[in-house]
Amino acid sequence: MKRTAELAIAKLQSTAEIQRCARAMSASEPWLTLRRGYEESAHLLQDAEKEVYVAYLRDELVGFIIINMKGALRGYLQTICIFPEWRDQGLGRALIAFAEARIFRESPNVFLCVSSFNPQAQRLYERLGYEKIGVLKDYIVAGHDEILLRKAIAPWSEFRS
Repeated sequence: MKRTAELAIAKLQSTAEIQRCARAMSASEPWLTLRRGYEESAHLLQDAEKEVYVAYLRDELVGFIIINMKGALRGYLQTICIFPEWRDQGLGRALIAFAEARIFRESPNVFLCVSSFNPQAQRLYERLGYEKIGVLKDYIVAGHDEILLRKAIAPWSEFRS
């Protein structure tokens, strides 16, 4: 486990963690607007192709991240979820820092998408150094775009892991 202040981050391990994370994701924004239900959330959390890390604060599960290290966007931070009652306390920033450190060991880029209807998250990512590289119109649901962001430490041709 990695500790950031009192935050402990470890790989997702139990069915109880999967259930709690899927419930939180499917019952909160932005996933309500994106229409991601419990079953789809639970399936995503169990995808063997992804790395899923959970965050505990003083032994209470407070959130998770999902990282995809395969495919064209190697180093894709697919999901960041801080449970609603724990938001606005810097925990998302700590989870992102953890994910960036993990990804930058193998890739010079971190990619993520943020929904057009989520300006608070957009501001956070901008403060953390992410740059807009594209817009995916009506990508998940009609009427809302996904904004593709990137943070880079080097071009691939100069990256040494």
